[in-house]
Amino acid sequence: MSFIANAALRAIPGLFVLNSGIGKIGMPAEASAGIQQAAASGVPALAKLPADKFGSMLGWAETAVGAALLLPAVPNRVAGAGLATFGAGLLTMYFNNDNYTEEDGIRPSDEGISLAKDSWLVAIGLGLMFGGKNKKRKGGKN
Repeated sequence: MSFIANAALRAIPGLFVLNSGIGKIGMPAEASAGIQQAAASGVPALAKLPADKFGSMLGWAETAVGAALLLPAVPNRVAGAGLATFGAGLLTMYFNNDNYTEEDGIRPSDEGISLAKDSWLVAIGLGLMFGGKNKKRKGGKN
């Protein structure tokens, strides 16, 4: 993968996820409970976590994913796995709420557009995981 492609796949979503995570750390209990309720629609086990602390816990997790993407020392496969897993978790909310999809259960409704876009996070994560390295061609040319 070229340096520019690698940087774009890591820096742009990394900054976005990092910013989102930092914004959730220390959020008010009411907002935290609202985020937890939405998240539990996709992953019911999340309802068992403390509602007043859920937003901060999610914020720290997002911050870790964003930081992993931004730190060059973290291998693409590791950073990509974190991003793909995070994005897949977000998509569970999308697919488990009938209001977010059209009747076919796939295409997003107007309400679901904001979550359907998280499929891009999964795609970027998979690209980082399986993108491989540049291989030199015969004769030393790339």
